[in-house]
Amino acid sequence: MAQRVLISARVRYRLTPWWVKVLAVWLVSRVISTSLLLLFASWQQQNFWTGKSPDYLAFAQLWDSTWYHIVAVSGYPSVLPMTADGHVAQNAWAFLPGYPMLVRFLMIVTALPWEPLSVFVSVAFSLATALMLFKLMRLVLPSSTALFAVVLYCVAPLSPILQVSYAESMQAFLLTLALYLLLERRYVLLFPVVVLMSLTRPSGLAFALALALHIVHRWVTRRRDPFPASERILAVGVAAVSLIGGFAWTLVAWAATGVPSAYTDTELAWRAPYIGYQDLIPFASWVQGAQFWDGQWQLGGFGIPLLVLLVVLFAAALFTPWVRRLGVDLRFWSASYATYLLAVFFPQSSTFRLLIPLFPLLGAVAQPRSRIYRVAIVVLSIVGQFGWLYVCWWSDGYDWTPP
Repeated sequence: MAQRVLISARVRYRLTPWWVKVLAVWLVSRVISTSLLLLFASWQQQNFWTGKSPDYLAFAQLWDSTWYHIVAVSGYPSVLPMTADGHVAQNAWAFLPGYPMLVRFLMIVTALPWEPLSVFVSVAFSLATALMLFKLMRLVLPSSTALFAVVLYCVAPLSPILQVSYAESMQAFLLTLALYLLLERRYVLLFPVVVLMSLTRPSGLAFALALALHIVHRWVTRRRDPFPASERILAVGVAAVSLIGGFAWTLVAWAATGVPSAYTDTELAWRAPYIGYQDLIPFASWVQGAQFWDGQWQLGGFGIPLLVLLVVLFAAALFTPWVRRLGVDLRFWSASYATYLLAVFFPQSSTFRLLIPLFPLLGAVAQPRSRIYRVAIVVLSIVGQFGWLYVCWWSDGYDWTPP
C-alpha cells in the first residue's frame, strides 16, 4: 500500500506542470524570507528610517529604498547638491529610473502610496524571475536540475532583497529574459529588453561586452553553426544599443544638470567615506579597496594577493565542467559582468548585492544530485539570509554596512 502511494505521488509530481512546481518553490521561499524579515523587524530599534519594531512595509524601506522613493515622487535634481568642501554629495542621480518610475505609474493609476506598491512590484518581479529562470536553465540543463537552480535562486542569502523596495528584483527578471532571448537568438525582441534593463540597474556595458563575445563566437563557429547576415546585423545592432544604454544615464544626467561628470561624481560620493573623493580610474577601484581593507582588517599586506587570487579563482571556475555545461553565452555574461564590476565598483558591503546578476551560475551549483548536498546547500543559504539581514539590512545604530 505504501509503495503504491509513493508511486502515485511520483507520477503526480511528474505530471505536474513546470510552472506549478516553480510557483510552489517561490511561495515556500517567500514564506521563509518574509519570516526572517519580520523577525529582524521585531528586533529593529528606532533608526534613521523607522521607529522601533516597524511593520513589514516600513522595514522594507531601509537604506537605498529612500532614494528610489525620492525619485518616484520628486524626480532628479537639476542642480547637484554639494558638500561643504565642494564635492558632489550623494543624490538621486545614482539611481536609475526604471523601477521607481514603474512604481510611480502604478501610484498614479491606483492612488495607492509608495510603500505597498514598491514592495508589490519587487515581489511580482521575483516570481516572474523564478518562472523565467526555469525556462532559461531548461535550455542548458535537465528539468530537475533547472528546478533546483530556481530553488537556489529563491533561497539565496540575498533573496530577501527580492521583496523590499529595491530595483534588484526587476533587474533580475529583465536580465533573465535577455539571456533567454540571447540563447534563443531572438535578437529582435532583445532590443526593448536591453533598453529597459539599462535603465533599471547599471548593466548596459556588461551586456554589450557579452554580446560582442557572442558575436565573435558565432562568427568563428559559423561553419558548423551558420550565422546568416540578417542575424549578424541584428546582433550587432543589439550590442550597439546596449553599449549606448550603458552610457545613456551619464548623458541624461549631463543634459539635466549641465555637469558632464554628474553621474560618475554622484556614484563616487558613495565611496568617499572609505577612501575620500577620487577620480574614477577603470580597474583601480578594487586595488584601492584591497589596500583599504588590508589596513582595516590588518591583513599584513595580503590584500592585493588575495584580490589576485579571487580573480584567478573566478576565471578558473568559468572553465570547470559544471560551468561549461551552461554554455558559452551564460559564461560570456558572467565573465563580462565580473569584468564590469572590477572596472568600476569599489568593494564593500554592497558588493554582495552587486553580485546578484551572476545568479545564472547557480545552474552550475545545482548540478550535483546528492540529496545530502542539496539539503545542505539550501540550509546554508537560509542561514546566509539570516547573516546578510543581520550584517547588511538590519540597522543596529553602530555599524555602516549598507546592503
